[in-house]
Amino acid sequence: MHTELGNTAKEALPMWRMSLPGRPLVGLTVLVVEDSRFASEAVRLLCLRSGARIRRADCLRSAARHLKTYRPTVVIVDLGLPDGNGADLIAQISRSVPPVPVVLGISGDPSLEEVALAAGANGFLSKPVESLAVFQQAILSGLPPESRLPGVRLLSDDVVQPDASGLRDDLAHVAEILGNAHDTGAIDYIARFLAGVARSAHDPALEAAATALARDHQAGHALAADLARISSMVRDRLANVAGM
Repeated sequence: MHTELGNTAKEALPMWRMSLPGRPLVGLTVLVVEDSRFASEAVRLLCLRSGARIRRADCLRSAARHLKTYRPTVVIVDLGLPDGNGADLIAQISRSVPPVPVVLGISGDPSLEEVALAAGANGFLSKPVESLAVFQQAILSGLPPESRLPGVRLLSDDVVQPDASGLRDDLAHVAEILGNAHDTGAIDYIARFLAGVARSAHDPALEAAATALARDHQAGHALAADLARISSMVRDRLANVAGM
C-alpha cells in the first residue's frame, strides 16, 4: 500500500495513524451485524489485516445489546437478518446521538444498495467482501474529515479467504431450518440467507437455486421442487466441506 501525505496533513494526524500506514483502521472498533458465519469471518480477517477491532452480532436483538454497551466507530449491517430488516437498524443508528461515524449496509443482493443508502448508510458492501482495498476505502471514505488520512491511495489487491468452517456452519444452519420450513417467514429467510452464503462462497449453482426459491415463492408457485433441490444441494455441499 502506498500513501502520499503533505506536511500540513501530517501535523494534523494522530501519530498512531501516521506510524501504521499499512493498517489504516488501527484504533477503530467495527461492529458487524451479520448472521452468516462465513461472511463474518471474511470481515474479521479484513479487520485484522487493517488493524481494527471487531465485534459481531448475529441479529437485531444482539446488535441492540452491543450498542447499549459501547459506541463503535463503524457498524456494518446485513440487510437480511433473522429477526428483522437490517435497514431499520441502519435508520436507527443514523439518528443516534452521539452519532456512529460510519454505517455500511452489506448484502449478497447488489440491488439493496439503494435501500441501505435511503435508510441512512454511508456506503454499501456487496458480498463477497474479500478485497482489502475495497473494505478499507468504504470505511475511510465515510470517516469525518479530521479522522481521515488525506491523500491515501489504496493500491493493495490483497484478498482474504475465510476458513471453510464458517461455510460449514452456515450450510448446517440452512439444513436445520429446511427441516421445519413450513411458514412464509422461514422460506423468505432461507432464500435470502442462502443466496448470500452462495455468493460469498462463489457457488453460482446454489445461488441460482436460492434465487429461484425466492422468485417462485413471491409468485405464489408450488415450492416443493425448489425446497427438495436446495435440500439436496446443501447436503452435497456439507459433505464436501466436511471432507476439507
